[in-house]
Amino acid sequence: MSGSLRSWSFLFAGALLVACTTMQWAPPPMRVLPVRRFQPPLPRAAELPPFKPPAVDKEATTDDYHGQTITDPYRWLEDQDGERTAAFVREQNGATRAWLDNLPERAELREQLATRWNFPRRGAPERAGQRWFWQHNDGLQNQGVWYVADSPDAPGTVLLDPNTLSSDGTTALAGFRPSHDGKHVAYATAARGSDWQEWHVLDTAEQRVLPDTLRWAKFTQAAWTHDGKGFFYQRFAAPKDGQVYEASNQNPQLCYHELGTEQSADKVVYERPDEPRWLFGAEVTHDGNFLVLTLSEGSSRKNRLAWIDLRESGWPVRALRMNGDARYDFIGNQGDTFWLRTDLQAPRGRIIALDRTLPAAEPTIVLAEAKDTLQSVQHCGGRFVCTWLADAAHRLTVHATDGSQLAEIALPSLGSIGAISGDPDDAQVFSVFQSFAHPPTVLRHDLAANTTTGWRTIALGFDPTEFVTQRRFLQSRDGTRLCLFLVHRRGLVQDASHPTLLYGYGGFNQSMVPTFSVQNLVFVERGGIYAHAVLRGGGEYGATWHRAGMLEQKQKVFDDFIACAEFLQRNKFTSRAKLAINGRSNGGLLVGAVLAQRPELFAAAIPEVGVMDMLRYHTFTIGWAWAGEYGRSDDPTAFPWLRAYSPLHTLKAGATYPATLVMTGDHDDRVLPGHSYKFAATLQQAQGGVAPILLRVEPASGHGAGKPVHKQIDEAVDRLAFLAAALGA
Repeated sequence: MSGSLRSWSFLFAGALLVACTTMQWAPPPMRVLPVRRFQPPLPRAAELPPFKPPAVDKEATTDDYHGQTITDPYRWLEDQDGERTAAFVREQNGATRAWLDNLPERAELREQLATRWNFPRRGAPERAGQRWFWQHNDGLQNQGVWYVADSPDAPGTVLLDPNTLSSDGTTALAGFRPSHDGKHVAYATAARGSDWQEWHVLDTAEQRVLPDTLRWAKFTQAAWTHDGKGFFYQRFAAPKDGQVYEASNQNPQLCYHELGTEQSADKVVYERPDEPRWLFGAEVTHDGNFLVLTLSEGSSRKNRLAWIDLRESGWPVRALRMNGDARYDFIGNQGDTFWLRTDLQAPRGRIIALDRTLPAAEPTIVLAEAKDTLQSVQHCGGRFVCTWLADAAHRLTVHATDGSQLAEIALPSLGSIGAISGDPDDAQVFSVFQSFAHPPTVLRHDLAANTTTGWRTIALGFDPTEFVTQRRFLQSRDGTRLCLFLVHRRGLVQDASHPTLLYGYGGFNQSMVPTFSVQNLVFVERGGIYAHAVLRGGGEYGATWHRAGMLEQKQKVFDDFIACAEFLQRNKFTSRAKLAINGRSNGGLLVGAVLAQRPELFAAAIPEVGVMDMLRYHTFTIGWAWAGEYGRSDDPTAFPWLRAYSPLHTLKAGATYPATLVMTGDHDDRVLPGHSYKFAATLQQAQGGVAPILLRVEPASGHGAGKPVHKQIDEAVDRLAFLAAALGA
């Protein structure tokens, strides 16, 4: 099974035109269509229209945290489906729409965004049996369409079009997994941005959906047995009526579904009622003999591994690495030898080999820890294809299974690799490359011939060579070296006049690598600078870097972000009046915390789907799973540091805050929208200045995955119009 089939990706293909020198390289076929030039607007003073937020009821709700009383006057907004909350959302959206819709240049922004968005995007082709599968979006389709063919170079026919599943494009594919022989496809749908999945099965030859329907699955992919008779998946108990978006997501079961049977007959392969917070991942080895189980507790990067011999009756589960002492990623196997990527005694990662029959034995080091961070490894063509992080950009190397390096695959420019698709028996490998200026593009690597070419012709309506990416380095408050990417048009003059959008995340070991965004491209095309911060808490420099920004050290992430903002101003890329900050999810927490701590440093802020109430986050949906990253307020040790930076609890009445656009989706079951509701209401009341505090709640949307293109464009218009008004550009 290909590597990208093991971890299905939403990356698509785009365009690229850069030369590489360290390996034989042919640029992907690309045509630049006649470019429609959009002139950046003339600089002007920021003249923000007045905004009066709707009145919001308060209630006398308090909690006692280890002897300290904390008020929570907007607790009622946590009731996601309550009528009072619905009325609050209607009033806030009405006021926000009235303000945003009166901003100038919206029509031109919409035209520019739609024009730049309208290019074909493809995913890496993936082989199962004699069939090839890939995803394609012609440009403005709400959802990408899956194609099937007998060759990666054939035109392909439509296999599954999710655009037909709902009238408004809000039903997306959350999983897609062909059987080993390619005769069937298990696919999952997700409605309105929810994390809940409903699995179905498609007969590939007849393109017919079978009766099999599996509900209440989440955080899972399908793992087919090689006989094609069924697959493994993770499911939860059905939520109680009216609590679909508030379910706690604990006590899952790893199940096996046999085709043609009801879900009620599915075999429970593994469950741990004694460990209700363990989540289960499953993967069938390439030889079809074993099922490898990944057991993780919430979002902790440490995990456990077990295995099942699928040739045995009863499928007993046996331990492989059950200490929970490190992160272990299964790569592949050769008989009883299992290869793993791990950070055990190697914070930047290494490859080890284990004998499954001797789990307590000392592992063999196959590829030692190196200067760069080993992010992932794929077993392709009898080799290891390794993705490395070097100062937050990717490198690709090819190694023999004894660890010796065979080649380095040159990448087109400073960028990142997403999905890698390849088979242990096939030296033909596909990857998805992207950068800040180049949309995701599919590359074809011949490991035997050591060549790289582009896959399929790409047509673009813009010229990527008009944009420049700088990688700058600076020091944080405590002297830690930080990396900051800057994207701008050629010929930039450092005169502090440029509208600048600073983006960050800093958490959960997630690496902030160069990625393409149409919205950011348009912001830069109109004269702005996009600044992409690499902060502690991420995975760019390995496990030590991650640990340096979690739990009691979380404040260091905010210090890093503030240092990046000060660097931009000190070096005259921008000024306080021209600087905005943005982040999503954990990055929304980042923006909220920094906004509360240093409001004078920015002119605008856009926190999206943020974790804003650090004292109660663990009581909502999957929030309990983040305790390993943040700590919990019911722990007397963790409470002081959570209280010190919790965005909701550090806003100060009467302070002057920058213009703020709080964004969330009304069906978010990852980060409860109540976080954003409570934060926006509190900030509106606390605002002592004149800048607007807006709340934008997208209907029929969740945390972001699977959002249809028309909603993405609508949101981008609002973001850019808001930034243009707030930054005076």
